[in-house]
Amino acid sequence: MPALMVAAENVTYKHFDCGTDASKATKDFLNTVEALHSDSVLGSAASRSNAKKIASRATTTITVDTYFHVVTKASNQGTVTAKMVSDQLTALNAAYGANNIKFNLKNTTYTVNDAWAMGNSTNDAAMKKALRQGTYAALNIYFQTDLYGNILGQCTLPANVGSNPSPSVYVSDGCNVQAATMPGGNIAGYNLGKTAVHEAGHWLGLLHTFEGYSCSGNGDFIADTPQESTSTDGCPAKPAKDSCASVAGVDPIHNYMDYSTDACYTNFTPGQGQRMQTMWSMYRSGK
Repeated sequence: MPALMVAAENVTYKHFDCGTDASKATKDFLNTVEALHSDSVLGSAASRSNAKKIASRATTTITVDTYFHVVTKASNQGTVTAKMVSDQLTALNAAYGANNIKFNLKNTTYTVNDAWAMGNSTNDAAMKKALRQGTYAALNIYFQTDLYGNILGQCTLPANVGSNPSPSVYVSDGCNVQAATMPGGNIAGYNLGKTAVHEAGHWLGLLHTFEGYSCSGNGDFIADTPQESTSTDGCPAKPAKDSCASVAGVDPIHNYMDYSTDACYTNFTPGQGQRMQTMWSMYRSGK
């Protein structure tokens, strides 16, 4: 597969691939989403009564301090434009506005570093140690021109970092996003900024709609996302994609947490909106 970078020529990408792995989430997070799914909370995150109060705050407006970090190889310097940055912020706020979540861009950094532009392993740790800004409640997105592994993005899920965490505890927190997925990028089908929308959903506590790849399991632990046993490629129209025909509802191909093409994405469910509000209050607010 060719290297994916912002350039004049379009790059063909077979399908969305996200590197976020729920199996690597903390036990506290996994216990919490499972318990919220059954209308109770386990573990140390919150008491059951407090969690219900938090879950009822779906109309609370959340403002997320946000930092963009554009990291390029020397050969790609200047290919991520100010308009792409501005349009990316617009795409985020358009997707999350209906759920009363607003991203407030505090700063954008530009770094030329060939190793960091790939972001694998030790290089990723060094990059985030040098560039990350804000608290645990601040979203840092690293737009990298040569993101490793042929993935379009990956992001950290919320974790219980304590009431007054040291920055060293959460230095790795944030999202890595292939820069060519920003609006105006050159990955055909995935260049409207929706990869960052998808990854920010993970940062706010959402799992993939096809989590577990099963028609009988708990899936993403949210009741109003239909059961889905396969991720979606493209944007299948007719007949409707229905990987779990024995269960009510067709596959949520328009949901931001599936793997559809950017133009196919249109929504989060009310349950996902409530989940993001709850997870923000439990894990990130005030941290």
